Amino acid sequence: MSKLPNIGTSIFTVMSKMALEHNAINLAQGFPNFPVDTRLTAILSRLAKENVHQYAPMSGHPTLLEKIAKLTQESYQRIVNPTNEILVTAGATEGIFATIQAIVNPNEEVIILDPSYDCYEAPILLVNAKPIRMALNDDFTPNWETIKAATNKNTKLIIINNPHNPSGKTWTEVDFQQLENLADSYPNLIILSDEVYEYITFEQAHISIHHRPKLWNRSIIISSFGKSFHITGWKIGYVIAAEHLMKEIKKVHQFLVFSVNSISQAAISEYLDIIDMENLATFYQQKRDFFRNLLKETKLELLPCEGTYFQVASYAAISEENDFDFTKRLVTDFGVATIPVSAFNADGRDLKLIRFCFAKDDATLIEASERLKKL
Repeated sequence: MSKLPNIGTSIFTVMSKMALEHNAINLAQGFPNFPVDTRLTAILSRLAKENVHQYAPMSGHPTLLEKIAKLTQESYQRIVNPTNEILVTAGATEGIFATIQAIVNPNEEVIILDPSYDCYEAPILLVNAKPIRMALNDDFTPNWETIKAATNKNTKLIIINNPHNPSGKTWTEVDFQQLENLADSYPNLIILSDEVYEYITFEQAHISIHHRPKLWNRSIIISSFGKSFHITGWKIGYVIAAEHLMKEIKKVHQFLVFSVNSISQAAISEYLDIIDMENLATFYQQKRDFFRNLLKETKLELLPCEGTYFQVASYAAISEENDFDFTKRLVTDFGVATIPVSAFNADGRDLKLIRFCFAKDDATLIEASERLKKL
């Protein structure tokens, strides 16, 4: 009998497979197609000849842990202990999985705000806990009335995602004040903050849990080098949490992967000395603006994009089809693969929205826009 009877192949796998079968441009799955920084590949090439190929320590390469602590202080003015409060993980997804497995107990409840990343629910179900999925507002802002109504003494965890995938929405100061109020009302509530796009925000500066000292003792923050440095295939991220929480997360992590790829840790540790994190937002804002300008000549209506490398668009003026059928027809008839936003909703709520990934080279974005003009 299946432990996850209602979970099948992810929509990302389905759409990428269709894109390959129909020779379509893949703007569905969230991975860049442009080259990695040559400074990083040069570091990797040199390290390949050095003695960095054996197990790293379970928590992470000591030098990398120190660099992450330094990065956190520079970015957020938060001082974290590299030994007790940081864990290098095999991608952000492993960090999320290990956290939920470690923190959530059977029959406890976890609030998920839809549309949401599909990796949140499975580890909750695997510990026989109860995912409580509720919709964000139509503009993808949190509905604090419904969140408060759903929270109770049995709520162990609330998962937040900021900047938000798929919408590109970012949280405001008021949202964090509301979160703090909720935490005050439920002293046992823990916050899992998925911030993998933290360095990819545009007009408004990113507000992080790292900025909220009141929440530090009851929060776990998930970050991703894969997303920040467009090296998604390296599958390397990190978790920052108060020591009493991190102690439990490490217990699970050591039996999932024990330690993360050693050469990637060594390479990123060196790379952090030369990369300017502020340039990441500028780079992706240029991509966003370039792509949005190209799509002005289509019939698609573009929603605001405040962060991430995703652009959500409405096709309501084009078709009455549900978003699954529309995205499939986009692949087969027009040669462009996207993601239907309803796939991120537990109830399949369909607002006729699709998600594009604009982390592609200019030639790819131009060709995709030419095809989309034919809609």
